[in-house]
Amino acid sequence: MTDVILVLNGGSSSLKFAAFQGRDELHLLVRGSVSSIGERPQLHVAPTAKTPPFDRRLGEQAISVGKAFEAVASYLADRGLLRRVSRVGHRIVHGGREFARATLLDQGVLIALRKLEPLAPIHQAINLEIVDLAGRLLPDAMQIGCFDTAFHAAQPEIARLYGLPYEMSEQGIVSYGFHGLSYSHIASELHCRYGAAVGGRTIVAHLGSGASLCAMKAGASHATTMGFSTLDGLVMSTRCGSIDPGVLLHLLQDRELPPDELTDLLYEKSGLLGVSGISGNMQTLLASQDPAAMRAVDLFVYRVGREIGSLAAALGGLDTLVFTAGIGEHAPLIRQRICDAAAWLGVAMDDGLNRSGEDLVSAPNSRVDVLVIPADEERAVAAELLSFETI
Repeated sequence: MTDVILVLNGGSSSLKFAAFQGRDELHLLVRGSVSSIGERPQLHVAPTAKTPPFDRRLGEQAISVGKAFEAVASYLADRGLLRRVSRVGHRIVHGGREFARATLLDQGVLIALRKLEPLAPIHQAINLEIVDLAGRLLPDAMQIGCFDTAFHAAQPEIARLYGLPYEMSEQGIVSYGFHGLSYSHIASELHCRYGAAVGGRTIVAHLGSGASLCAMKAGASHATTMGFSTLDGLVMSTRCGSIDPGVLLHLLQDRELPPDELTDLLYEKSGLLGVSGISGNMQTLLASQDPAAMRAVDLFVYRVGREIGSLAAALGGLDTLVFTAGIGEHAPLIRQRICDAAAWLGVAMDDGLNRSGEDLVSAPNSRVDVLVIPADEERAVAAELLSFETI
């Protein structure tokens, strides 16, 4: 019996996975991850209606993505799930201009996706390595890619253009936007809550180690803070966010910084880590009394608040504000401070609801609904695969 959809979601330090069953409706069978791949890796499986919790340390040293995948495959095989997999859905960060819907990952598609690796150097190569590993282990299963950029593909052209010669835009130097699978899941959840209006004019704050905002109208992407690459927009864990291009020219020309060192600086040594000099982890910074930690947190909140104002202008107002991902879901103080920064838009948070972990955390007098919705990129991928055969 081959009826299981396996979803694989690889990142720089983790491999998330989930297995679903269903033809018209998704039923979660198992969900888990291999975390801290670069330090002390651990396989964790969350309890579901079908599976008990499971935890296993995978050693004291860093492991490769391949070893993490082997651990996941072994766990699924031991429970009889691996042999039932008919479709494997892969979260792939960059689909470029060509891939804006779930796509069968044949060799031609994979060649095209590898050409996009320079635009998402942290994630794209890892995503494609996992495709190769899954294809070898499950040669009879369909390998299907779902793309973080796809959700934003229907944005108005004006939201995607840069002030460069137009022929460069025609060559693909445009704003693509990312975290699209997360935003797709949020749009689906808002549709369940609000119906066809999908929350009206909505800003979703996907705040994790990578962070971005998305402005939606009736559940469709209208503008977003990440652009051509995953460096743009908000200050992140180790990424710089928006920066004057003149700074980059100065570093390259005047300071003669080699391009590979500049890449490492912008992706790995900036953001919360760079500003604080302490950590890129928000919880670590919030627990610190060091003024440098507070400086980094203040900058993060300031930039989120400023970008909310920009996206609200693009929407012509704001009806709904949603927090999701690691910081968005688990840092009530950050949510409160961001809502305080957005008070001029009519945002008012209820402190008790915010701290107690409710999904609706806005105060009764708030003109804007404020929600906390857990991220679920794996379910978004599985949902695309449900209808893949009819595409």
